[in-house]
Amino acid sequence: MIFPASAHECAAWVRGGKASALEITEAALARTIAGDRDINSFTTVTAERARSEARAVDAARAHGDVLPPLAGVPYAVKNLFDIKNEITLAGAKIRLGDTPASEDAALIRRLRAAGAVLTGVLNMDAYAYGFTTENTYFGVTRNPRDITRVAGGSSGGSAAAVAAGFATFSLASDTNGSIRVPSSFCGIFGLKPTFGRLTRAGSFPFVPSLDHIGPLARTVEDLAVIYDVLQGPDASDPACSARAAEPAAPVLRLGVEDLRVAVLGDYFYQWADDNARTAVEQAAVALGATEMVGLPESDRARAAAFIITASEAGAFYLDELRDRMDDFEPLSRDRLIAGALLPAAWYVNAQRFRRWYQEEARKLFARYDLLIAPATPCVATVIGAERMDINGVDLPVRPNLGLLTQPLSLIGLPVAVAPLWSAGGLPLGVQLIAAPWREDICLRAAWALEQSGIAHSPVAGIAQ
Repeated sequence: MIFPASAHECAAWVRGGKASALEITEAALARTIAGDRDINSFTTVTAERARSEARAVDAARAHGDVLPPLAGVPYAVKNLFDIKNEITLAGAKIRLGDTPASEDAALIRRLRAAGAVLTGVLNMDAYAYGFTTENTYFGVTRNPRDITRVAGGSSGGSAAAVAAGFATFSLASDTNGSIRVPSSFCGIFGLKPTFGRLTRAGSFPFVPSLDHIGPLARTVEDLAVIYDVLQGPDASDPACSARAAEPAAPVLRLGVEDLRVAVLGDYFYQWADDNARTAVEQAAVALGATEMVGLPESDRARAAAFIITASEAGAFYLDELRDRMDDFEPLSRDRLIAGALLPAAWYVNAQRFRRWYQEEARKLFARYDLLIAPATPCVATVIGAERMDINGVDLPVRPNLGLLTQPLSLIGLPVAVAPLWSAGGLPLGVQLIAAPWREDICLRAAWALEQSGIAHSPVAGIAQ
C-alpha cells in the first residue's frame, strides 16, 4: 500500500474507511525504512509509538467518535523537540548522555490530540546552527531531488523527509532561515509564523530572541490545517503571544486580487542569482506585483542577526564549551566560542538596530500587504562544497545560504515559502512575506501560486 501524498487525503481515507490509520502508518514506516538509507533524514524511527497512536485513532473510529482533523496522518519532528522517553539531542553528540524527556513538547501534544501519528525524529545541523545539515555525528542529509546536494538546514531532515514522501508533514524550527532554506532546496512548502505565534515549550533553545517554530508540507492546504492545529497561547513560553488563535485554512480560497503586492529589491535582488530572480519574477506576475521596493539597511539587519545569534548561542553553551570542547560539532564550535566572546555593547546595539529595522518594515506594510523575495540565493549546493558564486562574488557556502532569510528573521515577520522550479529542474523557493500576525496573507499567496501551477511539490522519485 502507498499511503496518500497529503495530510488531507490521509485523514479522508481514515474517515471514509478506505484505509485504517494503522495501514497508513505501516506504509509510511515501510517507505521510510526502504528509502531513508539513501537520504538520512531520520535519526530515530518511533515505530512502536506510531503504531500505538494509529491504533488509538482506529479505535476511536470503530467507536463512532468524530475524528479530529489530522486523524491517522503520519508526520515526523526535528531532533530538538521533547518526545516522551526519547533524549532531546538537538542534533548534538554532547546531548547523548542526557535524561530522556518525561513528556512531549507542547506542539507534539497538540498534534497528537488532532490525531496525527508520530513516526520519527529528523536530522538537523547540530544545535540548529547551520544551513546544510552536514552533521558530523549523525551524517549528511541528502536532498531527495538530487542526492549529491544538501537538503539545506538546519531543518534539513524535516524538509527531506517530506519531499521524499516518508512523512506527510514535519515540525521544525527557524531561527535564521532553518525552515525556509530547506523548503527552498527540497521543493516543499514551509511556514515561519510570526515570532511568538506558536509555543516553543518543550523544544531545545538555540537563540531565544529569534527562535520560531513552524510546519513543512507538500500542499498549502496541509500547511494551513496543520498551522491551525498548532496555534494557541501557552503561558509556559514567555514569548508566546496571548492573542487568540486565528484560523488560516478557511481563507485560502479568497484569492489575492485584493492584495497590494510588491517585490523586495535592492539587497534581496543583489544577492539572488539568475535562477532565484527568475523565480521571483514568475511569482510576481502570478500575484500581480508590478512594483519593486527596498527595505533599507537589510545588510546591516543580517549583521545584527549574526551578532544576536552568536551572542545568545555562545552564552548558552559557554560552560559546556569549557568542559567538553572536543565533543562539540566541529562545523560550529568556533562560531560558538567566538559568540561567547563578543562584547556586550555589540549585542545591545544589534537589538537597538532591530527595533529601528522593524519600524522600517512597518512603513512598507502601510503600503503593501505582501512582499515577495527569493528564499535562497541559488539552488541547493553540492554536498561538501565550501564556496559558491553569487553574481560574481565568491562566498563561503555554510554561513551564506541564509543571506535572504536572516534579515526577515531579525524582526519576526511571518513568511511562507512556495517551491518554484529552475530551468535545470531543481527547486528554488520564494518567500511570501506579510506584516506581523498576517500568516493568512502568506498562505493565501502560496495557495494562489499552487493553484496556478507555478508552485508545486511532487513526491521525489527516490529509489525504493
